[in-house]
Amino acid sequence: MEVTRLADALPYEAPKHHGIAALRLHGGGQTNTERVVVGLSHFLPGGGADESSSEAERVYVVLEGQITVTTEDGPVLLGPLDSCLIPPGETRSVHNATNQPVSMLVIVLP
Repeated sequence: MEVTRLADALPYEAPKHHGIAALRLHGGGQTNTERVVVGLSHFLPGGGADESSSEAERVYVVLEGQITVTTEDGPVLLGPLDSCLIPPGETRSVHNATNQPVSMLVIVLP
């Protein structure tokens, strides 16, 4: 078993993101897993991710706050313990339109 303590999680820069602090919990050099990457993202008010797509499957789980995820199907507001799946190739953007920070688990299956 590999344990990542929050105090030991490594920060990373997420491309095309702004107003965000991100920590790597598993994968991506933090632990030895090769099949999944788990991050913890904190979005400040007004923060988000610009429109983009990825060949990786992604799951977002909101832990605290509310955040809007927009795909070609339109915007969806996610609140605490809501989650969404972004399939490979789907374009999405993320925006914190509130005055409260948002904490979200990001699970990526490359």
